[in-house]
Amino acid sequence: MIALDPAAARQRRAYAYAWLTVCCWATVSTAFKFALADLHYAQLLLVCNAVAVLVLGALLAASGRLPEVLRLPRGVHLRACALGLMNPVAYYLLLFQAYDILPAQVAQPVNYTWAIALSALAVPLLGQRVGLAEALSALIAYAGVVVISLGSSGGSLGGIRWDGVGIALVSTLVWALYWIANSRSAGDPLLRLFLGFSYALPASVIACGLLSDFDIPTGRGLLGAVWSGVFEMGLSFVFWQRALALSENAARVSNVVFATPFLALLPIAVVLGEPIAPSTLPGLCLILGGLAVQQRFARAAGA
Repeated sequence: MIALDPAAARQRRAYAYAWLTVCCWATVSTAFKFALADLHYAQLLLVCNAVAVLVLGALLAASGRLPEVLRLPRGVHLRACALGLMNPVAYYLLLFQAYDILPAQVAQPVNYTWAIALSALAVPLLGQRVGLAEALSALIAYAGVVVISLGSSGGSLGGIRWDGVGIALVSTLVWALYWIANSRSAGDPLLRLFLGFSYALPASVIACGLLSDFDIPTGRGLLGAVWSGVFEMGLSFVFWQRALALSENAARVSNVVFATPFLALLPIAVVLGEPIAPSTLPGLCLILGGLAVQQRFARAAGA
């Protein structure tokens, strides 16, 4: 038997974790819509937040690192608290509201433009300059948003509410701000995420009390919420961090992510029963094309 090169074996494991992440992400759009059929978006946030804290806490406990949380400096706790208000509280309140308003095949691709929003916010916040590549990638990606939204505004999907599209776009700005702020944090990312979600939980309780109530129905809605908490806020993060740690080059596994929105259309069509509008695939290709342009020029600039 021919022994597998250790570097090649490591890269294969990286791809395996990357595809596990993609499989998680491809299911959550459908899970969101299932949950929102029975739950208010604030109730969905509360359940997802609570489930994610349990999942991340269990992972830390299994690795023997849970006691480390108490030994972290006060500044780390304060930063985690502030970041927790951004994600999951502000980000998912906006995202779930967008999913409550829009068809999944519209909300999901629009949310995928967060990387373009990140480039835009890097200009004022990080002092970066806007280049031709950034402007071109934004133009292509947001043209895809327009194509999907306009093309889905009639026919079998009914009218598209533009306030929902606006809320989804604002959620990308919140996520980009969180990404910029979180990139400056040091230490174990799993510990940071657990702390952030733990401090966010009281805020999620308050949001649920103010915007809805605590009468959370059981059934498929609760199942969708639990699924989202496990696979959107919990395990997918761990899988993705593992993929990045094992890969020789982050770009290799990052390219796998481009399969997510296409794979997500399958459960959206089969499980949710949403008819896929003729504009969805062309619009999605434009969005991913804009992201591809951005990634290519970013790698070239870093070379």
